[in-house]
Amino acid sequence: MKTTLSWLLVLLVVLVLPHLGAAQSQSPALIDRELLFGDPEISGGQLSPDGKFLSFIKPYNGTRNIWVKGLNEPFAKARPMTNDQARPVRNYFWSRDGKYLLYSQDKGGDENFNIYAVDPAAALPAGQALPLARDLTGLKGVRVVIYNVPLTDPNTLYIGLNDRDKAWHDLYKLDLATGQKTLVRQNNERITGWVFDWKDQLRLASRSNADGSTEWLRVSGEQLTPFYRTTLNEESNVVGFAQDNERVYLTTNKGDARDRSEIVLFNPVTGVEQPFAADPLHRVDAGELVLSEKTHEPILVDYTDDRQRRVWLDKGFERDFKNVAAKLPGLEIMPVSNTTDERLWLLNATDATHPSAAYLFDRQTKQLTQQYQTRPKLPVADLAPMTVVRYKSSDGLEIPAYLTLPKGAAAKNLPVVIFPHGGPWGRDAYGFNAYHQFLANRGYAVLSPNFRASTGYGKKFLNAGNNEWGQKMQDDLTWGVKYLVAQGLADPQRVGIMGGSYGGYATLAGVAFTPEMYAAGVAIVAPSNLITLLNSIPAYWEPIRKQFYERMGDPTTAAGMAQLIRQSPLTSAGKIKTPLLVVQGANDPRVNKAEADQIVVALRDRNYPVQYLLAPDEGHGFARPVNNLAMIAASEKFLAQYLHGRYQESMTPAVAQRLAEITVDPKTVTLAAPGTASK
Repeated sequence: MKTTLSWLLVLLVVLVLPHLGAAQSQSPALIDRELLFGDPEISGGQLSPDGKFLSFIKPYNGTRNIWVKGLNEPFAKARPMTNDQARPVRNYFWSRDGKYLLYSQDKGGDENFNIYAVDPAAALPAGQALPLARDLTGLKGVRVVIYNVPLTDPNTLYIGLNDRDKAWHDLYKLDLATGQKTLVRQNNERITGWVFDWKDQLRLASRSNADGSTEWLRVSGEQLTPFYRTTLNEESNVVGFAQDNERVYLTTNKGDARDRSEIVLFNPVTGVEQPFAADPLHRVDAGELVLSEKTHEPILVDYTDDRQRRVWLDKGFERDFKNVAAKLPGLEIMPVSNTTDERLWLLNATDATHPSAAYLFDRQTKQLTQQYQTRPKLPVADLAPMTVVRYKSSDGLEIPAYLTLPKGAAAKNLPVVIFPHGGPWGRDAYGFNAYHQFLANRGYAVLSPNFRASTGYGKKFLNAGNNEWGQKMQDDLTWGVKYLVAQGLADPQRVGIMGGSYGGYATLAGVAFTPEMYAAGVAIVAPSNLITLLNSIPAYWEPIRKQFYERMGDPTTAAGMAQLIRQSPLTSAGKIKTPLLVVQGANDPRVNKAEADQIVVALRDRNYPVQYLLAPDEGHGFARPVNNLAMIAASEKFLAQYLHGRYQESMTPAVAQRLAEITVDPKTVTLAAPGTASK
């Protein structure tokens, strides 16, 4: 697959839920929270380029690390490749020649990622059980990004470094054997991404203009020539080059005639544009286009609707994958890894009641064999189906949402948790959702609305959220509660709200702006003051600063400042009467610790119930399972106290100890002076 990095603001959603109250006799047994939120037994499988090895992520010394085994060996023969004890390894890949395993890691959630390399075939250092993991970039306070993994030069990566200018990344060529970094292009032109062709030649670049527009440029030596432009309220992205290595596949919603994004074939030299793909049902934006690195031809286009839809463009792949689908009926099948010759494919199969399982498919022999299940001990028979509902918001806009009802309970007068996604410029989708399953198992109905400003439904739906934080965007959640009450599903006295990032903001906005609506709120890495949020965004988000101002409110104008103050939950903290649990990572570069401190102090000083969890080794969302499990256990007990759901009282000694360590007495929280760190 050949894709191009683009600026997609997706603030992580970290959510939680669990507890034991009045259980109904027909309800399933409590599912241990460790089975849903503890480390997967095996995950993240990747085939080596030659197909001789399978790598995967599995705990080693209590932390998720990379392992490798021969493809035909049993998993018992696998060998650990990394021993990172500070943070789990979450993302990794093979170098093109299969010589190295490469992964990125930050420090304590600060999002300043470095790239590490491991040689699985290297001789072990004396006295060591694992090969050496080399820090290839070795920089502090610098966020490394990867632009291209060249097939024609497998010993290199093209990366971006913001060591010279925190706001903009310069382009470097990185030698994987030596770690040597060679400057290819200094970024003085507000470049946000680079596009390489099928021969791994630098051909195109994307630029974020000061007015928020996106501009695409041809690269010829030092010369940059614009060839396509979309406004701040439009989107465009070059997916990759066509087979002729001249035209490109371009996803765009440019122009008044386009609402939902389409994929076009575009010639950057002549400007000639040809239609290529758009949703045949005219419901959602064009999704991912998968291109063959072997033939350079398109394989498929995905469309994320109520459920995923797929349009096959390669008949051979279509026959093969329909054969796979017939063997795994009802499951959604996603290609996750393949060999260079595209013969062997590793596939993930899942649905709302089945966590992911990995299968190896041989396109030559047509053999399909299961490799592993991520959570084999999870009692899938006790999991609850996810359904799609639609309801009208305050102004008549239709809101699509995902609803999970507790299994074995009558679908009436239920306690409810509204679970808004982060971003807000992202979306919820159908599939296995640990939080939905956990809450449903505890007796709650769970609703995740794709409120206005969610992506995937066209630019009118997306742009309907502009300047509507805490207003119509919040109405989209409020009217979801009203819908559930009108359907008889919800007990209006037992409605809670929880979410992370923007979902955390929506939680604070819900309890501040509609204080009669909610009986409990769990706000995770949640902005409370939009002014301080915008003043503290990371420098490397400079390319999208104008988009923040357009979509949230412009603090450089009097009207924008007044709007942001009005829409900040902190401004209306005096109206909050809902019990609140606030969760924060001390190193969060996106939503600083001050956002949590401010709302905790505001409630504490009014003698309103507020609980505070602060993890010193986390950032925007909890990566360490012990922290996450502690947060979930606290949230589960909190929700049970106020919404009267079920609650698992037990927890492991490690989780209990960690919960005690990250629990903060609100009486001890002090606000720092402007320009200094809070304590």
